Amino acid sequence: MSLRIAVQMDPMERIDIAGDSTFAIMLGAQARGHLLYHYPPEALSWANGRLWTMANPVTVRAVPGGHYSFGDPEILDLERDVEVVLMRQDPPFDLGYITATHLLERIQGETLVINDPASVRNAPEKIWVLDFERFMPPTVITRSLTVAREFLAEHGEIVVKPLHGNGGKAVFKVGRDGANLASLIEVFNTAYREPHIVQAFVPQIAEGDKRIVLIDGEIAGAVNRIPGAGEIRSNLAVGGTAARTELTSAEREICAALAPELKARGLFFVGIDVIGGKWLTEINVTSPTGIVAIDRLNGSDTPALFWDRLEAKLA
Repeated sequence: MSLRIAVQMDPMERIDIAGDSTFAIMLGAQARGHLLYHYPPEALSWANGRLWTMANPVTVRAVPGGHYSFGDPEILDLERDVEVVLMRQDPPFDLGYITATHLLERIQGETLVINDPASVRNAPEKIWVLDFERFMPPTVITRSLTVAREFLAEHGEIVVKPLHGNGGKAVFKVGRDGANLASLIEVFNTAYREPHIVQAFVPQIAEGDKRIVLIDGEIAGAVNRIPGAGEIRSNLAVGGTAARTELTSAEREICAALAPELKARGLFFVGIDVIGGKWLTEINVTSPTGIVAIDRLNGSDTPALFWDRLEAKLA
């Protein structure tokens, strides 16, 4: 069957096609004869009881510098004119992002929105993971310097990062002497209104941070992201190196525990992060990445699996 698919995402000219998961998914859709539309989240409008957007038909191709072309813009009724909306814009997870989830939630009865917008809104990546605390490294969420100091005294070395950060930005390690912890908490409290993540440092991060991709609750593949020299951050966006990997029994246990909840919440495309083969740190539901590296290393075709499962869901 041929589908009409609206992709809510960042500007096409800004994406890096060498590693962008959304672009890979779009290429996979186009190869099956599906029609693609592109629109930014700010183009959404609610009027006369309908959700509309101005969107461009888009053709994609794996050609650096010439990776897309737009057709003439069209006004789409997202409840009647398309079968699927892919909500794939990157964070920040701000009020604009949240508003888009509220609007898209109104068309769920007629149009399949991936991931479910209400669940995206209600499962922030570093908060929903607390439901699976048994798999996490020791963690507190706080704005309190006193709490952070007590946690450091208990665990020796810690990591401090923004609660709604992404892409490895603003992640800091604090050593046993606590040097600069007070200044760091002061800066974070000035920069962010919400509390912050303080976690016990896991030395195994030097061996990599594993991104595991799940599609409709099932394991689709994994990649190990190894930090660069002198770094604790392994994100590919900040210089981490992708390496082939296998899953441990503990990682499979984590995936099995997550699967029923992912299915129940309509979280169809998810990426989880695991350190040391057993420590779950994040459940990424907004715009998970990693499939290009996974497919390159394993010779797999994750977009094909994505569309196989999605087409089956629609059928």
